[in-house]
Amino acid sequence: MNSGFRITFPLLSAMVIIAGLYSCSTSGAKEGKETSAIAAAPAVEVFSLTQGSLSSSIQIPGELIAFQQVDLYAKVSSFIKKMSVDVGSEVSAGQLLATMEAPEINSQLSGAESRLKSQEAIYLSSKATYDRLLETSKTPGTVSQNDLDLAFARQKSDQAQLDAAKAAHREVGDNRNYLEIRAPFSGVITARNVSAGAYVGPSGKGSEMPIFTLQEQKKLRLVVSVPEAYTSYLTNQSEVAFKVRSLNNKEFKGKVIRLAGALDRKLRSQHIEIDVANNDKSLLPGMVAEVAIPLTGNASNFVVPSSAVLNSTTGVFVVKIQDKKTKWVPVTTGRSENGKTEVFGELNVGDTLVATATEEVRNDAPAPNVKVK
Repeated sequence: MNSGFRITFPLLSAMVIIAGLYSCSTSGAKEGKETSAIAAAPAVEVFSLTQGSLSSSIQIPGELIAFQQVDLYAKVSSFIKKMSVDVGSEVSAGQLLATMEAPEINSQLSGAESRLKSQEAIYLSSKATYDRLLETSKTPGTVSQNDLDLAFARQKSDQAQLDAAKAAHREVGDNRNYLEIRAPFSGVITARNVSAGAYVGPSGKGSEMPIFTLQEQKKLRLVVSVPEAYTSYLTNQSEVAFKVRSLNNKEFKGKVIRLAGALDRKLRSQHIEIDVANNDKSLLPGMVAEVAIPLTGNASNFVVPSSAVLNSTTGVFVVKIQDKKTKWVPVTTGRSENGKTEVFGELNVGDTLVATATEEVRNDAPAPNVKVK
């Protein structure tokens, strides 16, 4: 019998049994872990597709200007006699603002009156002569037809001269009326450039600066240049809000009243005007405003969470669950706002889409566990 190390049958059997038990326990542990891992896989959030619209706005600078503004000049060369208003004066339509004097106009008016009276006398004389000849001509043979025609022509000529004299007199009278500057509309005097005694006249002939600048401020125009991409969002009567930084960003409202209907060739934008009530005169012409242009989309568009849009190397998709499988549906995107995005593609109301689309959700794969969002 060999004296080396020998393993008896009972000992060998025990070792085999121990190894088998260890193997079984290890395999069972692995299988349990895999089962628990599958059970612990998180469900994918999905939602039902509905139609909607995105409502947002863009901020565009605008300028407040007076609803009406006019520079008042002297019509005739003259001297300022009296100033009735000053800067900041509130005036009403037709109110006297300044009185001027021009002695030569008074002389011209006196001359025009004299010529008018003289022409009136000449016309009355020629008319009386014609009337007498006409009455006498009723007796046959007393007045020739030629004399009657000459008298009638003289009367018409004198009448024309009288009309010309009246027109000349009226012209001088109108020029004298221009010696009074009156307000064409109600507003505020925002500039006064001359004083009493100053020589004034039409622009270039008396002074380059106007006598007064008059603005209507109880109603203002907010002028905005809207870029081409956003012109379709505004129509007549659209209400917009705006803020003025110098007034602690206080918000005001106005309505779009006038649209240019064409784009500026240089800026590629449309000129629009918004009427703003300003009865308390808290707003001033020249202020800069931040205008919020509302961008309201079509209510029949599809709007999804931005996370549902998959931007892959092959395109843009949303992941749809259909027939217990995943399907990548190609889409194009529109505007995005506040975590929402407009999408356009072969989609229908009620489609089930994955709320957070990633490339881990493969195309045409069995649908994972889902959870309605």
